[in-house]
Amino acid sequence: MKFSELKSQVDNQNLDNGNGKYNKLKNLEAILDVVKSINSTLILENVLEVVLKNAIKISETERGFIVLKNSFDKLEYKLGLDAEGNNLTEAMFQISTTVVKDVFFNGQSKFIEGAQSDTNLDSSKSILSLELQTILCSPLLTEEKKIGVIYVDSTQIHKIKDQNITDTFEVLAGQAATAIRNAQLYDGQISAYNALNEANIQLIQAERKTLKSSIDSEIGNELQGLVHMALLEIESLYRQIEKSEDAVDDNSIGKKSILFDRLKLKSKVAIDSIRTIQKYAHALLESSALTLNTNSGDLNETIESVITYTSPMKKFSQVTFNNEFNKIPICKYDSEQIEHLLVHIFSNSTEAKPDVTITIKTFIEENTINIIVADNGPGIPKDKLDHLFKLPTQMDAGYGLFLCKSIMDRHNGEIKLIDSDQGTTMRISLQSNI
Repeated sequence: MKFSELKSQVDNQNLDNGNGKYNKLKNLEAILDVVKSINSTLILENVLEVVLKNAIKISETERGFIVLKNSFDKLEYKLGLDAEGNNLTEAMFQISTTVVKDVFFNGQSKFIEGAQSDTNLDSSKSILSLELQTILCSPLLTEEKKIGVIYVDSTQIHKIKDQNITDTFEVLAGQAATAIRNAQLYDGQISAYNALNEANIQLIQAERKTLKSSIDSEIGNELQGLVHMALLEIESLYRQIEKSEDAVDDNSIGKKSILFDRLKLKSKVAIDSIRTIQKYAHALLESSALTLNTNSGDLNETIESVITYTSPMKKFSQVTFNNEFNKIPICKYDSEQIEHLLVHIFSNSTEAKPDVTITIKTFIEENTINIIVADNGPGIPKDKLDHLFKLPTQMDAGYGLFLCKSIMDRHNGEIKLIDSDQGTTMRISLQSNI
């Protein structure tokens, strides 16, 4: 029975109906209190507890259980309470699974009064061994979708076939189902948000780490070259000063010797300073070598993981991923860096075409594991091809695959653009362990 139907019965019943009117009104007030309680929170555990406590109270039974459908469409124990509100463990969930399954799959409530002597009931061992007499069991339905079952029982016989009790219990089940479903959706959203937030944090950290390493390396190399040139020039100048000093005649040894001493001193200071810079440049190059946290793993699983946590993101909401995974051997690689590489390639495809279809194919060829990432986008403009894998600049930041190349270089692997009739196709290659 729906809540609106119970309310309509109360509204339409004559005032002189005595206890019937009073009982229905009392039950309606109880349901309103329950609805207010369960709608005051979106935390699933709190909703289940409030629902079950009120179900036991309304039916005046001794204990109750809630089971919900899991992702495998199987009923899963969620909560058990006794009349005092004490938790009952899953091991104590010894009830008639026949009743519960029947209620769930048929979507119809069952109310059993005098279970021990009910000849119409095919009593299970649990009903008999627990000496159960009263059972109320209703499906949890939301928009005709079954999400679970609420069950209460007692070893005492209660006059539950009173329409007031059964109607109220069904109304409670209906309101509970809506509240539980809302809490599940909220819980799912929180979990998804946390997962996405964690993924974003990891990606940002990985990108910053890789970019810093690449920039440090680039600056270090440039500094080494400039410092080496400057050092050669200063040392040459110093030698030239010494030769000029020897060529000066003795008659002008006064002021000119002071000038040469100053030039030699300044040159020596410059040489010492440049050699210090050279040491710093060398240290910068050494620190730029990003350590690979290599572990043996399955690249197919890593790719699946990336697709799993990127697909729910708004940026990838219109993307279609197609997988053509072949059996490949285990190899050593840094999963975090390979994940970052894949996300960068996926992002490039999505920026070029929001509803892009990305096909990922894996295979092994001559002890080399290959990953082909192909999309049906507009492709890479010809003016971008010459500096595709170079360090991005302010003038050219769109298709910067420099970081991806840096990652593959550290893995002694390769990433390159493959000619294709449509879209963009990248080939990533790693050496297998065999």
